Amino acid sequence: MEKKSFKALMLAFILMIFMGGTATARDNAILKIGYSDWPGWVAWEIGIKKGWFKEAGVDARFFWYDYVTSMEAFTNGKLDAVCMTNCDALVTGASGRPGKAILVNDYSNGSDMIVARNGINCLEDLTGRKIALETGLLEQLLLRKALEKSGMTESDVSIVNLPTDKLPLALKLGKVDAVAAWQPYSGEALKASPGATVIFSSADLPGLIYDTLFVADESIVNHSAEWQKVVRVWFKIARYLQDPANKSEALKIMSARVETSPEDYEEMINGAHLLGREENKKIYTRGDGLDSLYGSTKISDQFNVSTQQYNSSQDVSSYIHDGFIK
Repeated sequence: MEKKSFKALMLAFILMIFMGGTATARDNAILKIGYSDWPGWVAWEIGIKKGWFKEAGVDARFFWYDYVTSMEAFTNGKLDAVCMTNCDALVTGASGRPGKAILVNDYSNGSDMIVARNGINCLEDLTGRKIALETGLLEQLLLRKALEKSGMTESDVSIVNLPTDKLPLALKLGKVDAVAAWQPYSGEALKASPGATVIFSSADLPGLIYDTLFVADESIVNHSAEWQKVVRVWFKIARYLQDPANKSEALKIMSARVETSPEDYEEMINGAHLLGREENKKIYTRGDGLDSLYGSTKISDQFNVSTQQYNSSQDVSSYIHDGFIK
């Protein structure tokens, strides 16, 4: 009887330790985040290098990918979150894994470009000419909106479908008359082709392209306290970047991540308008224009349906979570 009581006590003690350990692991979960070569996402590197996640009490581990590969890793369950555009988030959710944008890192403010060869100075000059881009991605939406502003449509140009990393060479070799790409590929196209010029960019349509932290639904439910800490670290990063006194150190940290010089990286980061707490609050306000994440994402949804990324319109609000930024 005494032996049975002792065994029961020991079993209860072991179970208590186990349950306590499980709760601790849950409270201090490892958050796996995929990020890639875009200024608003490379900025996470500042928080990583300066130890701000550890200070905040969250174990956020960042994994470096090519952009498309990062989305695939998220869809396959290898990541809890991934950095991607609001447009691509819809595609990922519709065809793969549901999640929500809990934070907007930035909106593209010039890094997405239509770069034309020497002698082509405006969109109208592209009439009947070849422009290369990776169809179905945001650069095609940028091109559509650019053509609309000039009273044109896609039928007025000849679209050539090429992988984004092949675009600079295609322009350099004269195989096409223009390319639509994001940094660093748009910058490479400019440098590789003497006389090339930017005839349109995302700076002409601020808010068309939002760059977000997209988190799986189950991770938001299970680890909301940790994600709140991640969002707070981002706001700390944004404040740091807004202080001119930190410019030199910030460029050094970010350029090292992408293996370029601080001088070259300064041009890239200027093409993304990074967003802190107050601007996030404004962008998360419901509206139909590009100054709202909801309005911008509705436009992206229409584009995705028209290019058959998925068959029917998505409920845009189901992809947006405003609890952490508020």
